[in-house]
Amino acid sequence: MDIHDWPYIKKSARRKKRLVKKDFDRRLIRLDKLQDDLWERRRKLPMVPVEKPYQRGWMRLFLLRDDIKRSDGAVFYETLLNKINTVWYHPDKSFKRRKIRKRRYLYKEKKQVLREFDHVEFHGKKFNFSDAEKECFYLKEIWNDRYWRWETTYALIDTWRFVLTIKPRMIYKVRQIDELLEQELSEIENYIKYNHLHPRLARIKGKGYRYWKVDSFEKPQYINPLKNQPRYATKEAYLDY
Repeated sequence: MDIHDWPYIKKSARRKKRLVKKDFDRRLIRLDKLQDDLWERRRKLPMVPVEKPYQRGWMRLFLLRDDIKRSDGAVFYETLLNKINTVWYHPDKSFKRRKIRKRRYLYKEKKQVLREFDHVEFHGKKFNFSDAEKECFYLKEIWNDRYWRWETTYALIDTWRFVLTIKPRMIYKVRQIDELLEQELSEIENYIKYNHLHPRLARIKGKGYRYWKVDSFEKPQYINPLKNQPRYATKEAYLDY
């Protein structure tokens, strides 16, 4: 006789507690998937023009120099600029960020540069650089203090062809608002937030809900080649170093 055909199976208190926890996790996963679907639906809502355009802060980006615009290669550099341009937005025209130093608030301007690319982006199909455009870059090697390693990027050679410009950020179109959709998103977010379910949800999805910590990269002068070597390794294995 199969165990599932028994008329009654006595469950222990531990098993009952585990089943309740599993059922709660399943409902939490379904709620998270519903939230992702609602976000996707909100992202796909159409853009509608506003009756009266208005300014919302400032934008800083690179533009072609006036003499380059009048040259024969204006179209070429304009196409290249669309791939390497960086656009920043800020509520203040000064584009300064606040920094705390010695219990005082200081304002420091952040440097903005043209975009640099790694090996995959530079040779991939996302930006689709032509051979003529690739000749405008050089291989740049920098030391990353955060990860303690050398990194190589492709940077533009003739940066003088582009100038950094600050312009008002004008709003001509806004995304259409669905009140019912916004209400459902607000209810889900409030339920997860005020019940402190973000850590549990991250653990179920396989993501550690904690401050991201960089792997322990050692400085080159402190790297030990014999680290993590098994004790039963032969003497020749050590002599290879």
